[in-house]
This record gives sequence, C-alpha cells and structure tokens, in this order.
Amino acid sequence: MKRNWTGAFQIAAVYVGTVVGAGFATGREIVEFFSRFGFIGFLGILVSGYLLISMGSKLMRTAARINVDTYQGFNEFLFGKRASGIINILMLLMLLGVTSVMMSGAGAVFEEQLGTPRNYGVMLTIILSVIVMYFGTKALFAVNTLIVPAMIMFSLFLMVLSVSLPGFTEAFIRTEGTGEYWKGAFSPFLYIAFNLGLSQAVLVPVAAEVKDDWTIKWGGIFGGAALTIILLSSHLTMIMLPNLETYDIPMAAVMRKVASSFHWVFILVVYAEIFTSVIGNIYGLERQIKKIIPLNTMTITTGIFAVSYFASLIHYGTLLSFLYPLFGYVSLVFLVLLWAKPLPEIQ
Repeated sequence: MKRNWTGAFQIAAVYVGTVVGAGFATGREIVEFFSRFGFIGFLGILVSGYLLISMGSKLMRTAARINVDTYQGFNEFLFGKRASGIINILMLLMLLGVTSVMMSGAGAVFEEQLGTPRNYGVMLTIILSVIVMYFGTKALFAVNTLIVPAMIMFSLFLMVLSVSLPGFTEAFIRTEGTGEYWKGAFSPFLYIAFNLGLSQAVLVPVAAEVKDDWTIKWGGIFGGAALTIILLSSHLTMIMLPNLETYDIPMAAVMRKVASSFHWVFILVVYAEIFTSVIGNIYGLERQIKKIIPLNTMTITTGIFAVSYFASLIHYGTLLSFLYPLFGYVSLVFLVLLWAKPLPEIQ
C-alpha cells in the first residue's frame, strides 16, 4: 500500500495550527500551565507531549472509524446519547469562550507590541475572518503549512539563544513550593483535556474527510511531536524571562530582548497563528450552531463575532488565566473516556 506522507504532514499542520492558538503562540498559555512551575513544568511538558501524540492520533482515528464528521457525533460516541446533549452545549460555550480569548490575544498583540489601541487588532481580525469565511476555508490549511514551520523555527532559534545565557541552569532546575508542585503536576492533564476537547471541532471533520487510517495515525504522531517541540523550546526560552507572568506576550518579549532584528517578523507569525485559530474555531462553531438554529452562515458568524468582541474587551491575561484552566476541568471527563475507550475496528 502506498504511504501518503504528504497527507500525513498536512494533517499534522492542521493539528498544530488548531492547538497553537492565541495562548500557545504568544506563550501565555505555556506560562499558565507549565513555565511558572519551573522544573515541574518541564516534566509536565514531557507528559503532555506523550498525550498529544497518543491521544491526538487516537481522537482522529476514532472519528474516522466511527464515520462522524462533527464533534456532536463524536461526543455521542464517547458519552452516550443522553449525556452528549449537555456536553455539546458546554463545548459550544467553551469554543465561544476560547474564540473570545483569541480575539483578546489579537488585541494584546497590537497593544503590547505595536503600541496601538487593542480594538485595532480585534477589528482587523474580525474583518479578515469575515473575508475568509465568505470565500471559504481551504486556503486556511495552506496557510498553516507555512506558518507552523515558521513557528517551530522561531521557537528553536529562541531556545538556542536562551540556553546560552548566564543563569540558564539555575532557572531550569527552579522549583516552587508544595502547593505549586501539586498544581504543576496536575497541569498537563488539564492542558491536554482542554486542548483536545476543543480541537475536536476541527480535527473530527478533517479525519472524516481523509478517512485513511495510516495517514491519520501518522498525521497525529507528527503533529503531536511538533507541538511537543514547540512546548519544550518555548518553555526553555521563557524561563529566562524575569517576572514572566506579568507579560501578555512573553515570547515576543524574549524575542525583543535576544534578537530584536527578528521581532516584527515574529509578531507577524504570532498574529497569523492567532488568526488561523480564530477561523478554525468559528468554522466549528458555525457548523454546530446551524444544526441547532436554521440560520445562514453570515448571520451565525456575525452573532459569534458580536459575542466574542464584547468578551474580548476583558484583559487578555485575565481572560486566559480564568477560562483555560476552567475549561480544562470541564474537559477532563472527555480525556478519560477517550483514553479508556478502545480504538474501534476499521469498518
């Protein structure tokens, strides 16, 4: 049988592009779940890497094998018909919340890095998103195949510069108190539950479209490995940033400090990742809302943007720190069931 390596790499790019949203690309999400815990956070990333590879691949392979093309159908398989109705409503609200965080992240890029009003970033994202939604989302996957390698290269580049700075060893082995230790130990599971629970809005229909089990399996493996590399390199970079929790976009702060000549290029890559993730979320939201309320695409999209815009007025760091861990707890049952359920036979 011919191995479709190109298809596997395309799925990997979509997987990475879906998970690398505003919080991941800016570094704020990695700080919240890992880097603030020091060495415990590093161990947490290793656990997360294993789960990203194994559970991400299993999610997509399961979706293809049971022949569902929406997260509604996938949750029905995991939770059963009765419970899945409640879970799907929660998922809808979570996707809306994360879209708001990403909008706020776009505003934070403009405010913290460009010195312009945050509304400029939010409004530009809305305008560009409407254009893409109008003309279709096929080009979005092509964009991810360019942006994802750029993000990986920048992360590795910053890591190489950071590990050579004096004081790196001390920063790497730093640990927090007992209370923080337990938070850090639990963080990987919250992080993976949250990300996979929400990523199914994009990954399930992609897997249903591809169908080939080998391609999906290796796409999940490559995508999970790439995400692990970005997580590790970003963590090893940001632990060298004093008071890292005070920055909305810590990765850009490091770039400005150690390689200022590439700062603006990096900001463009970060914004592109935020934008592609916003589109992915809106795509998943629009498909699900249309099943509940029979409205046209632009009406639904306008409603999503209206809600996201007003929620994005809340400070980015505050919004992310509150919503992401909360969504992680909500999604823990999803992760446990995904792990426990055996992979269905190929039909």
